[in-house]
Amino acid sequence: MTRTVLAVDDSPSIRCMVALTLREAGYDVIEAGDGQQALEVALSRRVDAILTDQNMPNLDGLGFIRAYRSHPSGRGTPIVFLSTESADGLKAQAREAGALGWMVKPFTQAQLLAVMKKVLG
Repeated sequence: MTRTVLAVDDSPSIRCMVALTLREAGYDVIEAGDGQQALEVALSRRVDAILTDQNMPNLDGLGFIRAYRSHPSGRGTPIVFLSTESADGLKAQAREAGALGWMVKPFTQAQLLAVMKKVLG
């Protein structure tokens, strides 16, 4: 069964790189440009994992995770932060909100695929 990943980032180039990398590896990818759009998508269809940026308009990554985790359908879905930020305090807030892991931009395709394999098996 093909796994579906929701890629959330306000940068079209980052979303494109993530989507191309994951699609070439056999994943289905849904894209969202901010946390609010991602929340609407994630609550309307099944996703197997989520990659989200932190700094986005309308709803940032932490706000998105908190809102998504507050819904029954948002429990158990692996969420990985994909951000230029790497402050320990922000990482702790992300874990408390419900993120499973953290990737720092820039990243390589191999790193992205390794993380997805780890969270999705």
